[in-house]
Amino acid sequence: MSSNQPGVQARPASYARPELILDIDRVLDVAARQTIRAEFRFDLESPLAVSLELVVKDGPRVLWRIGRDLLHQGLCSASGLGDIQMWPASPEDGGTVWLRLASRDMAALFELPVPPLEKWLAYTYELVPAGRELAEIDWDAATTDLLGGS
Repeated sequence: MSSNQPGVQARPASYARPELILDIDRVLDVAARQTIRAEFRFDLESPLAVSLELVVKDGPRVLWRIGRDLLHQGLCSASGLGDIQMWPASPEDGGTVWLRLASRDMAALFELPVPPLEKWLAYTYELVPAGRELAEIDWDAATTDLLGGS
């Protein structure tokens, strides 16, 4: 995956863990924004969710697990409830989306570019089509692991 868009990088990634790296804006208030590095990862072993690691320059790294379908739906309409919500910034534009992440005592609002995220998500759906996320699970092994058996 490649892009000529500033702030978008594609690292060589394994087939099993495609990733997308974006510079996104954290909205601090009406006139203030902070650039944050967002590293999206998709793992074939856990295809229902996407890992999003937010990296602040010279600061902490924060990891969120977000439903892949929530991200996909959020590109074109409001998606998610509670801690994770996503919606288009402008329905006519299609250029950016808002992502709101909340925890017990704080919330953050981010603006993300749609084109690279949309392209990357489409690739994850090529790897594991919608509705096929659980098709490869060995349910006997999963049940044994869950119950602590050998």
